[in-house]
Amino acid sequence: MDDCIFCKIVKGEVPSYKVYEDDNFLAFLDHTPVNSGHTIIIPKKHHETFLDLPDDILTKVLMVIKKIAPAIVNGTGASGFNLNLNNGRVAGQMVFHAHWHIIPRHESDGLKHWLSRDYGVGEAEEILEKIKNKL
Repeated sequence: MDDCIFCKIVKGEVPSYKVYEDDNFLAFLDHTPVNSGHTIIIPKKHHETFLDLPDDILTKVLMVIKKIAPAIVNGTGASGFNLNLNNGRVAGQMVFHAHWHIIPRHESDGLKHWLSRDYGVGEAEEILEKIKNKL
């Protein structure tokens, strides 16, 4: 995609701080990190969303994440990390090239998770059936 910023990074048209690269994937520091060391992993071939990715790419990306996540945690002195993928505009996807975020986490970083709620009476059973019927 000519206008995709991540495709431009893969082509070397836009500079990046490369953390990892192989034939299929590129990992680089996010230019607006949540925490220092926040890294983005992308397939080099353009796929707009998670659901567009071929199964072999999905399998391989997990191995890349498993390889570089410990280096990010250890290199930043973090205690853990969040692995995030936003799929679709409503979910916060801003660049429409499938990608994962590895965000190193520290005890005192102040980051909070999203709000949650309890299901109402009968609500869990109802939504469960709706989901199962679509499988």
